[in-house]
Amino acid sequence: GVQTCALPICSLRRLAQLRHHYPHLTFKDVRGNVITRLEKLDAGIYDCLILAAAGLERLGLAARIHELIDPSISLHAVGQGALGIECRQGDAQALSLIQVLEHRPTALRCRAERAFLRQLEGGCQVPIGVNSGFEAGSERSELVLTGMVASLDGQRLIRDECRGPEDDPEAVGIALAERLRSQGAAEILEEIFATVRPEA
Repeated sequence: GVQTCALPICSLRRLAQLRHHYPHLTFKDVRGNVITRLEKLDAGIYDCLILAAAGLERLGLAARIHELIDPSISLHAVGQGALGIECRQGDAQALSLIQVLEHRPTALRCRAERAFLRQLEGGCQVPIGVNSGFEAGSERSELVLTGMVASLDGQRLIRDECRGPEDDPEAVGIALAERLRSQGAAEILEEIFATVRPEA
């Protein structure tokens, strides 16, 4: 059976969620490019290896994928997969040129996710995850935002969801953050901040 699982320990968010759902596994850091990591797996150093499916597919190694981790187990980082374009403020010509590149549903989802993260005062050093999408209603689409905060060891994980009108995505993100805070996320975050942001 699987006992030792290797993954790049650069994502506290992913690691905390995996530790929470698979407490019987030992997680170890793995370094090197994808081929090097696969060689370590094949050599029996690890029982399994967690890598991005998209990366394996791009490299023509999709046959090596044995299982996809469901979003119900591991939520993604805020804004993951979205591209942002910057231009000078007030530059009407540049704004008009890049306007065609905006994908409104993605922009709305990112606004909700970013408001959630801001309200929690989180960052890349904190296990905070999200998933967002739209659900069609009778009148108009409703924005659905799922979020979680976990302790670094994955023993405590708080997860919930909020819904709201798509025309106020920030309100949905803020409401979800406050809901998680009321369920104990504030205490988890304080402990993590004391570890990753020690006072000078």
